[in-house]
Amino acid sequence: MTSTEPTTRAAGDRRRWFALAIVMTAAFMDLVDVTIVNIAIPSIRQDAGASFSQIQWITAGYALAFAAGLITGGRLGDIHGRKRLFLIGIGGFTLASALCGFAANPEMLVASRILQGGMAALMVPQVLSIVHATFPAHERGKVFGLFGAIVGLGAVSGPLLGALLTEWNLFGLEWRPIFLINLPVGVAGLILGSRFITESKAPKALKLDLVGVALVTLGLLMLIYPLTRGEELGWPLWGHLSMGGSLVVGGALVAYERRKTARDGSPLIELSLFRVKSFAAGIAVQTVFGVGLGIFFLVWTLYMQTGLGWTPLRAGLTGVPFSIAVSTAAGLSVQQLVPRFGRKVLQAGALVMGLGVLLYIWESERYGLGIASWQMALPLIVMGAGMGLIVAPLTDAVLSEVPREHAGSASGLINTVQQMGNALGLGLVSVVFFGVIGDDLGRTQVGPAFVEGFQNALWWVAAVMGAIFLLMFALPKRPAQHVEGAAPELGAVEENEPELVS
Repeated sequence: MTSTEPTTRAAGDRRRWFALAIVMTAAFMDLVDVTIVNIAIPSIRQDAGASFSQIQWITAGYALAFAAGLITGGRLGDIHGRKRLFLIGIGGFTLASALCGFAANPEMLVASRILQGGMAALMVPQVLSIVHATFPAHERGKVFGLFGAIVGLGAVSGPLLGALLTEWNLFGLEWRPIFLINLPVGVAGLILGSRFITESKAPKALKLDLVGVALVTLGLLMLIYPLTRGEELGWPLWGHLSMGGSLVVGGALVAYERRKTARDGSPLIELSLFRVKSFAAGIAVQTVFGVGLGIFFLVWTLYMQTGLGWTPLRAGLTGVPFSIAVSTAAGLSVQQLVPRFGRKVLQAGALVMGLGVLLYIWESERYGLGIASWQMALPLIVMGAGMGLIVAPLTDAVLSEVPREHAGSASGLINTVQQMGNALGLGLVSVVFFGVIGDDLGRTQVGPAFVEGFQNALWWVAAVMGAIFLLMFALPKRPAQHVEGAAPELGAVEENEPELVS
């Protein structure tokens, strides 16, 4: 820490709460953007004429670009300044939102979503790094609590906002306002952020590993692209070769990262972390959990709106009990349950969420096309409660045995693999959902086919919950809380106090 930091913090004391509001608003914008798109997917497909594979890429492209850029975005902030990268990120995110809103065709929308995910990868890692640099340690607990509330609010308001904007069809723009709403928020964040956020850098930032980023992105594309297009193209030979080749790229990535570590000690992925059993298991849990969520949320939206013929608003309101259950259970999990029962809470969450999935399958089969929103409430509340028990304490459990000097790299990797899992799950939708419903359905066949596809996809989600339950046995029985502020440091790679630049 530089000797000027106390003076800088004191001088910026009046501005730091404005800075907090700005970065929290940006985080909220990103969270809402992820959930708001799902609810509008059927409207986008109908209005823009997008194919099913393009629909998958509208969501998977964002997740893939976000995942591939998260660690690099954090490292760029450490090197060139978190404020600078935050402003570049929020400016680029706003521009990409405008391109999404004015997209002339599905191809332009997919490309704009990929750009939006890349810009989010520059913006999001800076949010809590700026908080960490701006607020002293004794205030961070309160600030991170506020961040948790923002996450919960984003989960609840995203689907509802998306449903309302789609339903209202403002100015005849159909689904486009779900992206255009980011413009005034982003411009305000850009102007106010340049004034109120204090610049900070890591005193000894590591170098960029662009080769590692390229290998990660290439490997994921070689796996996810054939999965997304395979069903539509009749599973050609090149698709199988590409998926097999992704394993070769993965092996090359591991070999390169080892050499990079030996050469200059600044790899994209700190491979030594995987010698920690709890971390390796936690990374597996995060990846598989991301796969399950990626499958569920896209298929759920298509089931309600295309299969059952519900309006976006009805679908959005149906999901409210789920969001409330997630937020409530997450608060209970962290504050009361995990300190008493440790790992068992997370395992109970996997079982409870799995039970909710099985309840949903049973109700969908029993009521068919006549199922009502209130009948979905019970399985959704059970699923949400299970998810809440997992998501809030999982990062702490994964990081609890990680050496302090690698906490930032580890937490960045956790968030990255969850997004990668999400992209993989979205790619698998073509197999577990579209592979069941068939092509060229008549009007009377659409509903029953989508119900059947939904049930098949949920069996996969149930299997994911079972796998997560077993993987959690490798987590510590009682996660230690010794890495203060490590979990939120999405992009940090240097664990010393950040240097503030006045």
